[in-house]
Amino acid sequence: MILASASSLSLSLALSAVAAYAVSALSLPKLSARAARAALWLGWFLHGALLLASSTGEPVYFGFAPALSVTVWLVTLVYAVESYLFPMLEMRWPLSALGVAAVVLAMVFPGSALLPHASPWLPVHWALGISSYGLFATAVAHAWFMTRTEERIRMGQDSHTGVPLLTIERLTFRFINAGFLLLSATLLLGILFGGQLYEAKAPLKWDHKTAFSVLAWLTFATLLFGRARFGWRGKRAVRILYIGSGLLLLAYVGSRFVMEVVLGRTT
Repeated sequence: MILASASSLSLSLALSAVAAYAVSALSLPKLSARAARAALWLGWFLHGALLLASSTGEPVYFGFAPALSVTVWLVTLVYAVESYLFPMLEMRWPLSALGVAAVVLAMVFPGSALLPHASPWLPVHWALGISSYGLFATAVAHAWFMTRTEERIRMGQDSHTGVPLLTIERLTFRFINAGFLLLSATLLLGILFGGQLYEAKAPLKWDHKTAFSVLAWLTFATLLFGRARFGWRGKRAVRILYIGSGLLLLAYVGSRFVMEVVLGRTT
């Protein structure tokens, strides 16, 4: 656990980020919507500072919880940009709650220390993989928002979104396309430099992480093909997106969770 060994700077940043995210998530009665949004951005900024401090320390730790932490930070960044383009796209509460969970998990389960002689391709491989995580997580958030809005409209309730469903759907598939490209690049890099990345004898280290990643890639490829060829949309497309994202989550986060938490191993 990192709580006993983290620097005072990391602990201060983590606690401050959790507090800011919590204020935004709870939406206290005397807190205006503008102040709650400002608390989210403050939490995001402190969260980013924490990630930067963690990545420049010695040694650098990484595992399932830091991967989730970076993913949540990326999703919040995307929402920060989109909120200016679509002010009525309201996902502040779930992102704030996820921010609290991500920061706390990363502090409790920091993962394992990276070896100093690791391949220079390893950071690139991880950056591509985590970026694809972030993009698919953003697509899932948009799909959830789209489904909820559609249900409210069908029930005759005011959705309060101000964003057309077709616009949300287009945004969702843009993130899916971008995430698919990055996931493809991640797998390709793993195939080309697998031996250097993980000191494996074979070009591709075939394990649970690789198996789930390939299954996720095939699922997303099927979704994009079905979208282009048959015009898949709505609940069918959302279900396939959820399945692919679940498989991708199991690829690294799930495998590392079992290793670090269930089995108690860091390598």
